[in-house]
Amino acid sequence: MKNPILKSAILFFFVFTVFGCRQKQKMPSDLPPNSVIPTDNLIAYQQMELIGFIHFTMNTFTNKEWGFGDENPELFDPTELNVEQWVLTAKAAGIKQLILTAKHHDGFCLWPSKFTEHSIKNSPYKEGQGDLVAEFTEACRKHGLKAGIYLSPWDRNHQDYGKPEYVSYYKNQLNELLTQYGEINEIWFDGANGGDGYYGGANETRRIDSKTYYGWEDIFFLVKGLQPNIKIFSDAGPDVHWIGNEKGIAGFTFWSTINTDSLVIGGSDTGYLNTGDPQGKNWIVGQCDVSIRPGWFYHKDQDSLVKSADEITDIYYKSVGRNAILLLNLPPDQRGLIHEKDVQVLKDFKKIIDETFSVDLAKGQTALANNYRMDHKKFAPENAVDGNSETFWATDDSVFPAELTIQLKDETVFDRILIQEPVKFGQRISEFEVEVMGKKGWKSVFKGTTVGYKRLLRIAPVIGTQVRLKINQANNATAISNFGLFKASEKENFVFYE
Repeated sequence: MKNPILKSAILFFFVFTVFGCRQKQKMPSDLPPNSVIPTDNLIAYQQMELIGFIHFTMNTFTNKEWGFGDENPELFDPTELNVEQWVLTAKAAGIKQLILTAKHHDGFCLWPSKFTEHSIKNSPYKEGQGDLVAEFTEACRKHGLKAGIYLSPWDRNHQDYGKPEYVSYYKNQLNELLTQYGEINEIWFDGANGGDGYYGGANETRRIDSKTYYGWEDIFFLVKGLQPNIKIFSDAGPDVHWIGNEKGIAGFTFWSTINTDSLVIGGSDTGYLNTGDPQGKNWIVGQCDVSIRPGWFYHKDQDSLVKSADEITDIYYKSVGRNAILLLNLPPDQRGLIHEKDVQVLKDFKKIIDETFSVDLAKGQTALANNYRMDHKKFAPENAVDGNSETFWATDDSVFPAELTIQLKDETVFDRILIQEPVKFGQRISEFEVEVMGKKGWKSVFKGTTVGYKRLLRIAPVIGTQVRLKINQANNATAISNFGLFKASEKENFVFYE
């Protein structure tokens, strides 16, 4: 070829093409996701970890759990109501969202609904000019908490309950709550439906078919149309589902995947709700609800029965620490304040959690693995101990057991272990084991099943120089976003290993 410029151009093109293709081939693609993964909205929801319930309505003043529906609105008369005290108490405990019982089964409404007279507008509170839903949502936003609403489908006061007219009434109230108070992060639908009640004076028992009466698909469509980013809670989701008990405890094995066609509001199998389903076709976050007191509403005779900080901590490990979210009920008293005993328990609980998880003994330590995907740093083992939940260690396909070993600089004492999967790619692990290298060699300290968004392990204190996580079974390539080691707070007195 006589033209030197053309010759150089052809040579450059050849080198660039070959070299560029080779470089492109070396760049890894992202981790292939499972067929069922959460939306970004649900990931952000679960990252709150701890949310709160505010059960406060007519029952607070009648000393009941379930009002009959014949209560006089004039009984609703809190003497020192301070919604900001609720919100600041919750925030100090690490709670990221509060849900208010805007209407419980007795039908009394905490906002001046134009569709009923059985509401706060006919109570002495602020001489009938009060709107507790407005106060609540404004206080939540002022202090950086998400706001949620509970609206009982059952109404023991309304004369049309059990008839089609009531469903229209219920939808009208949903429209009020979801259009007049700004962004609502969660709507809570209870499974209690039908029974004896006042029903506008009828004083009778009314039964409904919870599968068909409300027309839940239409209600969900209405809710999402009014608030596209809202999370809907019920036995059947579609975003958040009940864990199957009111003790705040998820199953030792708990999958975020589940089949919604197996779920019915007010009639789902509680065992199924408590474990989820590894073959589930829907991703629904599990929510563990529990009250800080024996009852859901305040009762003076339960002031001595408030759960201790250690008991709440134990529940935290069995909910948040088992891949679910914890919903802790904080019922205000007749003054309209969260009681001092409850406040102190929350402060003590927060100290235990903060002190336990303030120092990650594994962070920045040397991490090794028997395999990492494509031998590329994007999937390297050190990503599991960098404290960044966006990075992760991942293996090539079908590598079992997959082993992650943390080499500690010094002999280290620990008794709490954190494991997290990057769930934006799905939940994968179904069998794992943790081993510790001590003076007598490797010792198994925990055998578990699922991990998901977060798994927290409590073991007897051990001294080790190395820790090894072995993933023995998973439905896809292993991926770990965080692996941490911690020492429990000395303030925690509840001894429980699992």
